[in-house]
Amino acid sequence: MPLKQEVNRLTDGMPTPQRATTVLDVARLAGVSAMTVSRALNQPQRVPAATRQRVQAAVEATRYVPNLLACGLRSRRSRLVAAIVPALGSPVFAETVQALTATLGAAGYHLMLGQSGYGPVGEDALLQAVIGRRPDGIVLVGVDHSQRARQTLARCGVPVVETWDLTSTPIDMLVGFSHADVGAAVCRFLAGQGRRRLAIVSGADGRAARRAQAFTATADLLGLPPPARVEVEAPTTLGHGRQALRQLLAQHAGVEGIFCSSDMLALGVLTEAAHQRIAVPGRIGVVGFGDQPLAADAEPALTTVRVDGARIGREAALRAIGRIAGSPAPELAALDVGFSIVPRCSA
Repeated sequence: MPLKQEVNRLTDGMPTPQRATTVLDVARLAGVSAMTVSRALNQPQRVPAATRQRVQAAVEATRYVPNLLACGLRSRRSRLVAAIVPALGSPVFAETVQALTATLGAAGYHLMLGQSGYGPVGEDALLQAVIGRRPDGIVLVGVDHSQRARQTLARCGVPVVETWDLTSTPIDMLVGFSHADVGAAVCRFLAGQGRRRLAIVSGADGRAARRAQAFTATADLLGLPPPARVEVEAPTTLGHGRQALRQLLAQHAGVEGIFCSSDMLALGVLTEAAHQRIAVPGRIGVVGFGDQPLAADAEPALTTVRVDGARIGREAALRAIGRIAGSPAPELAALDVGFSIVPRCSA
């Protein structure tokens, strides 16, 4: 009997949407044992080609999805690495997520992605859910965690890689850069152009706050007036940037240079400046953060801070994979990937 007719005959009475297909259903359709189905899916080199074809045809006919949790319990490996980011829609983390996905995939792992928001409460709840699913490793954006989260991560028994920041007390491994150094460097950059009355437009999150604090401290060291500051909620938007410039101009009309905690905020500042016919960079210099693809195409092109997010993702993945495989911890628990200021027309 042709295979298609046999499939139609044997699938009569197969599981409905209310009952999941099991390996026994696949085995019955393929005419083999459940053990042979498992072996064909997980160790195909040990199964004759003809048998593998029958099993594959049965899998496709029944739309069977292997129970990876059960396989993981047997192998003690889930082949999953969890990554938690503040906002899935934020373009600044896109390169990191892409590099994590590609590097983990090349080693046979899959990325499980979660969104924590910009506060510890969301991260605490998400960590409990993630760890309960027994990932082989965890990658986090940031180092600002609650004490409960730090204790949970330290005791969970899997490699942890923190990213996009630096600290002297990492939970396990760390790949990032100094936000304080970014703030200081941007302040010196703007001051070097002769701009004395500076301002900061910043999202309400810990990493942006560290940049702003260092920016302000550096202005003091350089003998500049205290920078004005407008803080907006995170994640930041173009609209936040437009509103922030209006507020700055109403309260600090003489501002000459603005450091924004994201390229999106900076684009909002540029948009509002154009609307009000304020010359950029003639009257106000604007610097963003993130060097997103749209930064170079802005009008004027946006001066910004470039961070190699792809390298952060690759290095984090490689460190997690190495530790999962039993390799010793890297000689440097914390890797500083640095940053660069990309000068363009806006400043």
